[in-house]
Amino acid sequence: MRYKCGLYGGNFNPMHVGHVQSIIQAANQCEQLIIAIRSGGGKSELDLRLRYRWVYQVIQHLDNVRIFTGDSAQKIRDFAGAEIDALFCGGDLAEDDSFWAKRFPDAELCIFPPAKLNSAEIRKNPLAHWDALPTAVRPYYVKKVLIIGGESTGKSTLSINLANYFCTNFLEEVGRPLSERSGTSLMMLPADYTDILLQHKNREIEALERSNRVLFEDTDCLVTLFYLDFLEGGDKPNEQLADAIAHLNRYDLILFLEPDVAFVKDGLRSDIIAADRETYSRQIKEIYTRYGFSFVSLSGDYQARFEKAVELVSKLIGEKGESARGS
Repeated sequence: MRYKCGLYGGNFNPMHVGHVQSIIQAANQCEQLIIAIRSGGGKSELDLRLRYRWVYQVIQHLDNVRIFTGDSAQKIRDFAGAEIDALFCGGDLAEDDSFWAKRFPDAELCIFPPAKLNSAEIRKNPLAHWDALPTAVRPYYVKKVLIIGGESTGKSTLSINLANYFCTNFLEEVGRPLSERSGTSLMMLPADYTDILLQHKNREIEALERSNRVLFEDTDCLVTLFYLDFLEGGDKPNEQLADAIAHLNRYDLILFLEPDVAFVKDGLRSDIIAADRETYSRQIKEIYTRYGFSFVSLSGDYQARFEKAVELVSKLIGEKGESARGS
C-alpha cells in the first residue's frame, strides 16, 4: 500500500456516486482508511444516522475502511491509532486551505478529478439526479403514490398500469389473497387482519429498495381499518395496530378512485357495498381525512383516470412536490 493511514471526509448530504468512486480509490491506496462524516447541524442536513448507514452500506465489504463521526483532528487520530499520512479530496475541495487540509497539514494531499456532482444541487431535485444516487441512498428519495377507493374501482389495474408506464414497481393489495384463506372474507380470523397490516408495511419497506423514483401502492392500513369495522364491527387490538402504522405512513400523492365505473362481481366483493357504493366510498374518505391525509379524486372512465394519474405523477417526479400529508 502507498499510505499507512488515509482520511476521506465529507458531509455525505446526501452521498452520491462521486463519493463512492473516491472511497474505492482511496481504500485501494491505504492500509487503513478513515471515512469522517461531519455533522454541522444545518437545516438542510440529513440525520447523521442515515448518512452513516449510507456510507456503511458502501464500505462494509472493505476490511481496511472504518467510519468516524465528527471533525476533531485529535479524535480522528485517536480513533485511527496512527498519524494521518494521506488526505483524499474531491476536485471541488482540493484547495490547500480546505476544511480537512487545515486540520492535517502534514498529510499528503491526494486530489481526485472533479466528479461534476454536488450534494447541494442533488438535494434541490434528487429525482433529476437519480443516476448519481447510490443504491443505498435511493429508497430515501423514492416518491410514494397510494391508490385507494371502494371495491371494484380499478385500484389494482391502475397501480400496475402506472408502474409499467413509469418503469418502476408496485405494491399489490396484501389483503385480498389473505382474505381467501377461508374462501370468503366473512370468515376471516383476527390473526388474518394482523397479518395483512404487518405484511403490507414490511413489503412496502422491501419494495422501496427496488423502486425507480416512484412506488405505487394499492391500498394501505386505513383501508384495512375500514374493513375491520365493516366486517368485524370493530377489533380493538388490530385497530390499534392500524392506527400505529397509519401514524408511520407518509405519502407524496394519494389518488382516490370514485365509484363511477361498473361494479364487477368476482365472488369476494360485497353485495352490500355494491348496493350503496357512494356511502362506503365516503366512509373511506372520512377515515383518511380524520388521519390528516389529503387526496385527489379521480373519476370518469378508465382512460380518463389513467391520463389524470399520469399527469399528477409526472408533475410529482418532475419537480418538487408537496407531501399528501404534512409533517
